[in-house]
Amino acid sequence: MSVVPDWFVFRGTADPHDGIDRLPEPPPWREFDGGPPLTEVPPLGSESTRRLGAARPPGARPVWRTEELELINAALYLRRPLLVTGDPGAGKSTLAHALAHELGLGRVLRWPVVSRTTLRDGLYAYDAIARLQDAQLAARDHGQVPGQRPAARPDESIGRYLRLGPLGTALLPYERPRVLLVDELDKSDIDLPNDLLNVLEEGEFTLPELERIADREPETDVLTDDGTRARVRGGRVRCRAFPVVVLTSNGERDFPAPLLRRCLRLDLASPANDQAGAERLAAMVHAHFGNAGDGGGSGYSGYSGNEEREALIREFLTSSPGALRAADQLLNAVYLTQRATPGGGPDRERLAELLMRPLDSSGEHGNR
Repeated sequence: MSVVPDWFVFRGTADPHDGIDRLPEPPPWREFDGGPPLTEVPPLGSESTRRLGAARPPGARPVWRTEELELINAALYLRRPLLVTGDPGAGKSTLAHALAHELGLGRVLRWPVVSRTTLRDGLYAYDAIARLQDAQLAARDHGQVPGQRPAARPDESIGRYLRLGPLGTALLPYERPRVLLVDELDKSDIDLPNDLLNVLEEGEFTLPELERIADREPETDVLTDDGTRARVRGGRVRCRAFPVVVLTSNGERDFPAPLLRRCLRLDLASPANDQAGAERLAAMVHAHFGNAGDGGGSGYSGYSGNEEREALIREFLTSSPGALRAADQLLNAVYLTQRATPGGGPDRERLAELLMRPLDSSGEHGNR
């Protein structure tokens, strides 16, 4: 792989650095002025450690192709979402965690998408029933006349019943961008991709429940997806640094042209069909299990480990061409065969075969 160009903010080396602070000003059409700026964010969560592992050595060379790094960094420069497509195990979701880790952007805000997911689910939730119940209990405790409209107590602001979702939290006016992972967008119903357009373009949204009372309660503290409190002014949330948005897709559907126009598209090849993907896979195994080295080596990224582990990586990458497999299957196979059959032999081979069976029944992409 070639030397990482100087203009790259994300280098793909897994070494944390302050490159995000050297990012140039955004294009004029992508400038946002939300405020006042928020500086405190939760540290990288344990979910990122589970994804990335903790044993990768510092100074490792990038395991992303140059053209992949170019697209990732272009999205950072242009403040545009990155639409990442690929098979399970290609590294789509891991990219969001790698960005947060290397650039020091704190906990990844993850928004898992299912067929019932709506835009509001990502922005915020309002528990009106809990608010009504609390008001009724307060009225009863204070001996209020039945049927009379209960008076809210001073400590019962509407903000107690509002919680920003992952997307809503990402759009708070953070001084440095947060990383938002919108996972498996292709699982959504037909409306969600179009509903996202305005929010991704404008970098803001409103909470009607707060807008209606802005004249008497201009500032309201609400709960965030991080579990902290943030102040919302006038019922409107507007970003300051546009978040690093990673939208993932398994390629199961096409997206509308207006959404594609607002995103940069990154297609990740299957590790079995791409050298960089194979290196990422080997690096991931090393990051989780360390270098148990006996001098062996798969040839991927220069990582070496015991011969059994290297054999499993080769088997995962080369057996059953065209079969659909996920990286988790390889990690499961490495872990269990090391613990259950440390000496190798037929038992190891049988266990590995069971754990790494293709996810598609035919073993061919075309018949999924």
